[in-house]
Amino acid sequence: MRSLLLGLSLASSLLAIANAGFPPKIYGVNLGSWLVLEPWMLPAEWIAMGGEQCDDCSTCIDSEFALAKAYPDTVDEKFKKHWESWFSQDDVDQFVELGLNTVRIPLGYWIIEDLVDRSTEYFPRGGFSQLRRGLQQLGKAGIVAILDHHALPGVQDPQQQFTGRCTTDVEFYTPYNYHRALVWTAVMTALSHVDPAFSNVVAIEAVNEPIMDANQTPGYGEFQKNFVLVVRAVELLLGIPVPELDSGLHIQVNTNITASLNFATHLPPVFPSEVKEAVLDAIPILLKLRPSVKEILHFSSPNKNETLITNFMDINWQFNNPPNPADAAIGHQIYDNHLYYSFGGVADATEDAYLRHNCNLDRIQNDAALGNSPLYFGEWALPTQFPASDEFLYKWADAQKRAYSQGAGWIVSFFSYCPMLLSTNPLSVLEFQDREVRPGR
Repeated sequence: MRSLLLGLSLASSLLAIANAGFPPKIYGVNLGSWLVLEPWMLPAEWIAMGGEQCDDCSTCIDSEFALAKAYPDTVDEKFKKHWESWFSQDDVDQFVELGLNTVRIPLGYWIIEDLVDRSTEYFPRGGFSQLRRGLQQLGKAGIVAILDHHALPGVQDPQQQFTGRCTTDVEFYTPYNYHRALVWTAVMTALSHVDPAFSNVVAIEAVNEPIMDANQTPGYGEFQKNFVLVVRAVELLLGIPVPELDSGLHIQVNTNITASLNFATHLPPVFPSEVKEAVLDAIPILLKLRPSVKEILHFSSPNKNETLITNFMDINWQFNNPPNPADAAIGHQIYDNHLYYSFGGVADATEDAYLRHNCNLDRIQNDAALGNSPLYFGEWALPTQFPASDEFLYKWADAQKRAYSQGAGWIVSFFSYCPMLLSTNPLSVLEFQDREVRPGR
């Protein structure tokens, strides 16, 4: 009976997110190392840009932060060349050919440049226009997008290139940086509803891979609730119905969205002061984006009247009594799980053990039992802990696709893997893994 109820719950949640903008089944790819560059993915290009490689990434120029600090006068041009070459229309055309319907776009908080403290933080400028360009190309192809807050203000995980800065000084889990993340969320929510370039955005992911030990992430549960409330507050203020939230709010929506957002002060008590302040602090940032987004001052109606889908890493990402993101949900919400066998600790390092473990995977059911449904697998890949033949890697790709499709679907980590995953092209898997041109994509 329990398994039947879980099955019905999963089916219902999948239908809900499909009605809210996702395809019935997610088949997607991460745009990894595009707007958040991870040097290990493109070692040759990174060195050519002036970067370095070292065993401890905090001790050399081995992150976006370090490169921007080392080359303040030329970093913007270096990254402009990278952004334009790393992801282009050719990639979109390939995604269409392969039948992909979703992209997850890793973003740093510095994509919204006014959130950066230039006295102590160093990042390239110009990424926002590249994001708009990419979203427009994907939207024309009918591909929907998840905006993944991949690199948080203050750094959410130590010694990780994906946070934009390699450091042991983790400061995200503080009131100041939680607030900056909420302002980022308010800006992205507003843009997703009023900027035509963002019309294919269906979800915003709050935090990529927080520290797994919940004892080291104080305040994260409150942040989860505030994240959802910021998204829903912006939507209410833009005149978008939030059926799950009886706000009692009656606002004449203004064609100037910053004027609409100023009514945040009138939001009902369900919205705490931190949420209201984050919405208000987004207004001057949106005004500065006017040269790119004229709809900020003049819009007739939102891009979409459906609410965005809020997105979190699933509860089982953390241990030590973590907060349950399902407790934060107001309206449509989806959950993300990441699974890399090559890091160890998942299955014995043999072909048979990998396949048996993956075919008997119970993460979807375990999450559903805690209300974390629907679940998609937002990062996974083909590398193994043992030498693998092409024949096995094709089989390994098929096994993972099958397992992850039991939930909401899957988004593969590196887009160089796409042809081998989705076609019968006999091109060697190892050739994709080892090629020097854009090697980590």
